[in-house]
Amino acid sequence: MAPSDEELVEQFQQGDSSAFDALVRRWDRKVQGAIYRLVGPSEDVRDLSQETLLKAYRGLRTFKKEARFSSWLYQIALNVCRDRMRRGRGRSYVSFDELTDGGESPGEAGRSALELIESRDLSRQVAAAVAALPMEQREVIVLKEYQGLTFVEIAEALDVPLSTVKTRLYRGLGQLRQQLIRQGIRGSAPVPAPTS
Repeated sequence: MAPSDEELVEQFQQGDSSAFDALVRRWDRKVQGAIYRLVGPSEDVRDLSQETLLKAYRGLRTFKKEARFSSWLYQIALNVCRDRMRRGRGRSYVSFDELTDGGESPGEAGRSALELIESRDLSRQVAAAVAALPMEQREVIVLKEYQGLTFVEIAEALDVPLSTVKTRLYRGLGQLRQQLIRQGIRGSAPVPAPTS
């Protein structure tokens, strides 16, 4: 059985540098996926991912384990993306195309060319609508819907209260839905109203 993130962190803090290599193998692709969805397809994705992992390496010796390693790592990635956008070196774009080794998204096998074109066109429209959202809402949507983090993990990664995460998600999904409806795109899933 593979060691948990926490066990690998402990091993690294006790001097085993190979434990960090194991964490990189486990998390590099996920971090790249989150960055890709926040800043869009560009050469910056790999650079931002490497910058994230370098900052994690430098800070891991003093990591206090008050949060999960994954939340801490995503927090670093989000801060790196925010810094890059503030400096104007990355444009704000979101893509929902999956990063796969084979070059095609999961579920594309066996679909007709027309279905694939329509699906990718819809993905581009949704990506543009998400890119138009405020960064706070975009981050929560990406972390929840596409990275699969729990509300608690997102709250840890963003260092905000749980209620703030929920509010940002529901408001973001509501705004996203309104934008898509204005474009003539309707989905079947209702967007819940914000809870107090």
